[in-house]
Amino acid sequence: MTERPRRPKVPLTGGEREILTSLLDYHRATVAWKAGGLTDEQARRVHLPSELTTVAGLIAHLTLNEWFWFGVVVDGEEDTWERKLEQDPDAEFRVPPGTSVERLLADYEKQCARSREITAARGLDDQVTHKGETFNVRWVVTHMIEETARHVGHLDVLRELTDGLTGE
Repeated sequence: MTERPRRPKVPLTGGEREILTSLLDYHRATVAWKAGGLTDEQARRVHLPSELTTVAGLIAHLTLNEWFWFGVVVDGEEDTWERKLEQDPDAEFRVPPGTSVERLLADYEKQCARSREITAARGLDDQVTHKGETFNVRWVVTHMIEETARHVGHLDVLRELTDGLTGE
């Protein structure tokens, strides 16, 4: 994280799709920047009262959210995590031993690429129903902007507590 990241420029004017997807991609790139260059031990380090709030745990959580909202809700994939989360609502934060931060980031980027494909194939007004609730794609994209940005804030604090590095 010592170099300024290459994050997509969010247009100040333009169409709704371009602005929303660029903003989400900006926050996704910030996740990778905030976690980049950490050792596996640093990424698992607990700095806050919750043992779940680690860099590794947040990346795993964001990866699951990308898959759930775009893959399951929008694209209709089977929810293979439902049972795990019923047994342990925080399961996605519990990163298996031996899973490297590089692997977590690669999985996150792969899932984000898939989410981009799913979004590109749909209109923002397209509606999807999941468990009796109807969403449009616009809501899902906007929700993921909020979800990702919120956790970027957590990652910023964790990174500063880990090695003192800061940045916007």
